[in-house]
Amino acid sequence: MNQQSIQLGELEHSVLEELWEHGANHAKGVHARLGVQRGITHNTVQSTLERLYRKALLSRTKEGHAYVYRPALDREAFLARLIEQVTHPLADNMPEESLLSAFVDFADEKDEQGLDRLQALIERKRQARSPHGDGG
Repeated sequence: MNQQSIQLGELEHSVLEELWEHGANHAKGVHARLGVQRGITHNTVQSTLERLYRKALLSRTKEGHAYVYRPALDREAFLARLIEQVTHPLADNMPEESLLSAFVDFADEKDEQGLDRLQALIERKRQARSPHGDGG
């Protein structure tokens, strides 16, 4: 997977969300779920799938006469790449604590359980890093 800049239009993002939520699909299936309700053509959906494939955000396999597309990244990996893309240019000129503080503030402002979820995620990450799974 290349590390090119991720820049998505609204339709591209919606197509990715569709595939994350409902799984791999061909252009006709994505069009039936997403394109019909938006009033866009099958060709528009097909072009969007092709752009996402060229951006290395989708993989595809030929099944019969059609390609079946699936996300190349799960949501978490996609978000991690977006965050890295946004923060990397700032990281050299910003104290690490400022960046971490921004995430804590975001978690706190999201809802009342945001900090609890952030703490649980931190604990799971620590346990996963520990050779004995005990966080240390």
